[in-house]
Amino acid sequence: MSKLQPVRGTRDLLPDDSRRHRLVVETARAVAECYGYGEIETPIFEFTEVFKRTLGDTSDIVTKEMYTFSDRSGEQITLRPENTAGVARAFISGGLGQRLPLKFFYAGPMFRYERPQKGRLRQFHQVGVELLGVAEPLGDIEVIVLGAHVLEKLGVLERTTLELNTLGDRESREAYRAKLVRYLTARQSELSDESLARLERNPMRILDSKNERDRAVVAEAPSIPESLNEASARFFQEVCDGLDRLGVRYSLNPHLVRGLDYYCHAAFEFTTEALGAQGAVLAGGRYDGLIETMGGPPTAGVGWAAGIERLSMLRDQTPPAPRPIALVPIGEAGEAKALELAHKLRHAGYAIELGYRGNLSKRLKQANKLGAAAAILLGDDELAQGSATLRDLDSGAQESVPLDALADRLARYR
Repeated sequence: MSKLQPVRGTRDLLPDDSRRHRLVVETARAVAECYGYGEIETPIFEFTEVFKRTLGDTSDIVTKEMYTFSDRSGEQITLRPENTAGVARAFISGGLGQRLPLKFFYAGPMFRYERPQKGRLRQFHQVGVELLGVAEPLGDIEVIVLGAHVLEKLGVLERTTLELNTLGDRESREAYRAKLVRYLTARQSELSDESLARLERNPMRILDSKNERDRAVVAEAPSIPESLNEASARFFQEVCDGLDRLGVRYSLNPHLVRGLDYYCHAAFEFTTEALGAQGAVLAGGRYDGLIETMGGPPTAGVGWAAGIERLSMLRDQTPPAPRPIALVPIGEAGEAKALELAHKLRHAGYAIELGYRGNLSKRLKQANKLGAAAAILLGDDELAQGSATLRDLDSGAQESVPLDALADRLARYR
């Protein structure tokens, strides 16, 4: 029988990994709450149509990367490859249009069938925010600043660069698309096969190609800002001015795009060179046409998502495990009392490690191995006096403490 292994592109999160992940999620959640964002949790799977409508029938995610299957009733179901579509679906199906503006934070696993790489798995995890119902530049400013604030709290902001671009409004985008198609058509002999196919379906995605041939062509392509109408240029300038006033540094990248038609105005990515080819750690933009595309009312939207695995790698530190207090019984009477005392102290909020076997020496060695801050020794002498011996495992100092005062005396180890 072959040895069982996790499915390719998945991994177990052992306690150290889980602490790193939890730190990212809890930091992002706490920062989002400061901006008024409440947490939303959508299902891990949705009807496939939810993603086909939002990501487009011709996108790589839909055609190559989605985990799609038929359930027992014959419905087409897809494990979520991203969470914005689920939030938009929840907005529509929940009839939330009368409660705008809405601010959502989320965290959880996503699924894409792609070649596993450093920081990129088939089951991966994201945190993200969505701001619905704010059409003004202030919305773009807020979500970008919120993202920078999360990175700052995690201690990784200085290792990233905020790349910023504008896609303009629909009129500007259509003008740019026509100009881009003319340019790419004239140089189509230099494009990769994949980009030639995109030239017909979604030419703006060629700007994001990783193929070296395509990148050489794209380097000389016209840029979106050249096609902006007055309203779009003014919108983007207000976003930049707001970031400048708040001291958020950015670099303009005229080739940063989002390939789907419902994206508009600001597009942004916080990128790093510290993770090799997987440079983007937090990315987002404005998607005013998304909810309408899904059959809902016209609703402005802007948000971002960040990879927890990538942020954990970028932070490159494991939060220390909490230091428990070891309860070390000596003898049968001590064993019986220790079980009762451990129960009481745990309910008082202390992390108590109660050794299952071994003599005094072995249990103290195990306490040190676990990084315990202190040990409570409970033997016949202590029980006769109604007390316990409390030993500080860092200094070695110890004292006798009455059992009814023990919970208070342990406060310094909480």
